[in-house]
Amino acid sequence: MMKRQHIMWALAALCVMLLIAAPVAAADPSGEETIAENPGAALDFIWVLICGFLVMFMQAGFSMVETGFTRAKNAANIMMKNMMDFSIGALSYWAVGFAIMYGTMQGMDWLMGWSGFFLIGDAYDVTTIESWFFQMVFAATAATIVSGAVAERCKFSTYILASVAITALIYPLYGHWIWGGGWLSGLGALDFAGSGVVHALGGWVALAGALLLGPRIGKYAKDGTPRAIPGHSVTLGILGVFILWFGWYGFNCGSTLVGNDLRISIIATNTTLAAAAAMVTAMIFTWLWHGKPDVSMAGNAAIAGLVAITAGCAWVNPPSAVLIGIVGGILVVLGVWFLDWKLHVDDPVGAISVHGINGAWGLIALGIFADGTYGGVAGLLFGGADFFTAQVISTVVNFAWAFGMGLLVFGILKMTLGIRVSAAEEQQGLDLGEHGMSAYPYFVATEPAMEAE
Repeated sequence: MMKRQHIMWALAALCVMLLIAAPVAAADPSGEETIAENPGAALDFIWVLICGFLVMFMQAGFSMVETGFTRAKNAANIMMKNMMDFSIGALSYWAVGFAIMYGTMQGMDWLMGWSGFFLIGDAYDVTTIESWFFQMVFAATAATIVSGAVAERCKFSTYILASVAITALIYPLYGHWIWGGGWLSGLGALDFAGSGVVHALGGWVALAGALLLGPRIGKYAKDGTPRAIPGHSVTLGILGVFILWFGWYGFNCGSTLVGNDLRISIIATNTTLAAAAAMVTAMIFTWLWHGKPDVSMAGNAAIAGLVAITAGCAWVNPPSAVLIGIVGGILVVLGVWFLDWKLHVDDPVGAISVHGINGAWGLIALGIFADGTYGGVAGLLFGGADFFTAQVISTVVNFAWAFGMGLLVFGILKMTLGIRVSAAEEQQGLDLGEHGMSAYPYFVATEPAMEAE
């Protein structure tokens, strides 16, 4: 306990010293110079910040999806993880992540940035901090994706450390390569709003975490057959789907970064069509396959369609958006089946299929379907063979980086602090074991005894 107190006091002292040492001189902390040079800047600021507020509200959507699709005895734990993903993610990205992603480093800009830590000095500027806010909510989203895949058996303390690693290092470095002027952007790779930078990255880190954690107790029979472990509230889960869908308009439309770009009408339409097409496709697919339309799978498919269109939402036309969504709806169903039945990777909410697989599909789809009508970006079907190649390279790098770093981070935590709660705590529920409370103190539920593998 004393060691922990010493660490906390040391961190607090460091923050105080940084604030005291921060130079007073800054670029434009009042905004007066910025508005004088560009009277239209206010519109851009309002647009980007309001869209950032929408993306922040997506945290509520993730909370509802993950909580609804898991058991009641773990609801408070999941809500706590989502709150900390945003709060600790904001602090990590403020202190370190933004400087790595968008800073400058003479001679090494192709790899990473290294300026603007703690938003002090020249980074104490209205334009820079506007960019920080919008990118911060994206960073927190990447971290939150991991929460659902490791739900119901991951230690809260080590999960927090993994969340810090994602927002301070894993997300910012790949983000720099694409959005910060790094080497992948130099190859011509693009990602308009983050199918790869945010979603695939979070999904592949989630795959690493789920692999190293192992399945929940009772998930697989002795012969390897998966057992269903139903979530406690489809209602909450689907509410979360609609919240995410609503917030996604901020995610995609806001990535224009300016308030007078009329392409936002096409971006909003493509976002809607891809999600709708994915949801309907998954409904029909599961209906034909299992004889009943699966509600939770249809909800996950809508999110998968949103993930898949995010990279290309500004660069493809509406018919292509529908096709991208149809493929996304099929991929999410097959992905969940493959992970569950063939790889025996236990992902309680389907996050790996939704974000990892469909994030990768989104990057590839951009390389295929971009039609050249916006910014001259043309995919394979419109003569852009080189651009398609760049997108394939970016997709491979995205997987290798995120999955590799996920294995490294969760592997180190597993060997040192441990990443999984005890079997007794898992069966009791993480609400009581990790937080000493129940999300539903007056609700009594029984569940069948689950045998270990």
